[in-house]
Amino acid sequence: MILLPILVRALAALPGLSGDDPITAWSSDVTIRPVSEMQDRHVIHAYFNHSPESPDGRWVLFYTSATPEGHTGEIRILERSTGKETLVAGNVTVEDAHRTACQQWVNGGKTIVYHNCRDRRWVVVAVEMATLKATIMASDYQIGIGSPTEKRVPIHGCHWNPGAHRDLDLVDVETGEIRTAVTMERVRQEYDAWLSGKFGPGETSIFFPVLSPDGKRAFFKIARGGGGDDFRSSKASLREGKIVYDLENGHFVRMYPQWGHPSWHPDSKRIFEKGNYLMDPDTGQTRRMVLTPSDHPSVSPDGRLFVTDADVSRRENAKPGDWAIVVGSMERNESALVHQFNSSQGAKSWRRSHPHPAFSPDGRRLYFNASSGPWTRLYVAEARRASSPK
Repeated sequence: MILLPILVRALAALPGLSGDDPITAWSSDVTIRPVSEMQDRHVIHAYFNHSPESPDGRWVLFYTSATPEGHTGEIRILERSTGKETLVAGNVTVEDAHRTACQQWVNGGKTIVYHNCRDRRWVVVAVEMATLKATIMASDYQIGIGSPTEKRVPIHGCHWNPGAHRDLDLVDVETGEIRTAVTMERVRQEYDAWLSGKFGPGETSIFFPVLSPDGKRAFFKIARGGGGDDFRSSKASLREGKIVYDLENGHFVRMYPQWGHPSWHPDSKRIFEKGNYLMDPDTGQTRRMVLTPSDHPSVSPDGRLFVTDADVSRRENAKPGDWAIVVGSMERNESALVHQFNSSQGAKSWRRSHPHPAFSPDGRRLYFNASSGPWTRLYVAEARRASSPK
C-alpha cells in the first residue's frame, strides 16, 4: 500500500488551537463501520455533493444490487437507531454504479427522488416518505442534484439522446408542475464561441444541473449526445464546462471551461472544486485551500471543514488501487487522514464506483463507498468529539 503523500499533523498538540477545533476530532478516535451489515450485495450512496443521511438524521438512503455489475437493484432506507431497512423502490435500472439512481433527499426530507430506466425509457420518480407512495414526475428525463430543503428538483434530458428535452427544467415534487429555468438556446446565445469551439456542429443540451443549498442558483455542464440508445459507454456523449446560473434573477453568473468535480459551498455562492479550489463565480477569484490530493471534495454544513477522496496509488494504466478519505480545514492549511483502503474490486460496472465522501447534515459523520472486496459497500465514519454546525 502506498501511503498518502500528505502531512497529517497532531493538531491537538499545536499551540494556539482550542480543544474544540473541528479538525482535531477527525485526527483520532474515529470509528468506521459499514452502514448495513447485510452481505452479498452492493450498497452504494449516489454522489459526493449530497448526503445520504436524511435532514433529521434518522435515515440513510442508498442503492443496493445483488448483480456483479450493479446495474439493476433496489433503493432502500435504513433507520440509524435500529438498523432496520425499508424498501423504497424495486426493479431499478441505472446507468452505472457510479451515481447509481441519483437517489436523494429533497423537500425537507419529506420526499425521496431518483431516476430509473423502465423498458428503456427514463423516468424521474418521487416517493413520499410518510406513505412510501411513488409518483412519476417526468418521463424521458434524468435527475440532477437538488437541495435537501427545496421541493423543486432539477431535471434534464438524457445526455446521449435528449430529444426535445435540452433545457434545464425544474419539477415541483408536491404539485408535479414542470417549468423551464433556462434554455439551451439562451446558453448558446451567451457562450456561442466556446460551445462552437468545444463541441463543434450538432445539437447540445444542458446536463447534470446541481442546485445550490438555498435553491437560488445552479451549475451545470453541457453535453453533445452521440444519438441512439446506448447509454453505457464512455462515448455516449461529450460532456464539459461548468456554467453557473442565477435562478432567482434569471441571469448567467460565470462560465468555466472545465467541469472538474464541483460542489456548492453552504453559503450557496461559492463552489468547491477538485484540487481543493474554492471558486467565487461572482468575482472570478479562485483560492486553493489545503494542498492535499483531491478528487471529489465537498464542504461541511458549517463551512469550516471539507472532505475529499483521493486516488493515492502509484500504478500503471490507471488500474484501480488505493484511495484515501481526507478531512481538511477551510480556515488554514491543515488536514487529517481519516481512512485509507484498497478500492480495486467492487461493482463491475463500466463506470467504477468511487468513494464520493459526504458529511451528514450535522457534520458528525462521513459517508463513503469502498470497493475493497467483491461488493461495493457504504461506510460511515464518525468523529466522537465532532461539533455540530454553528
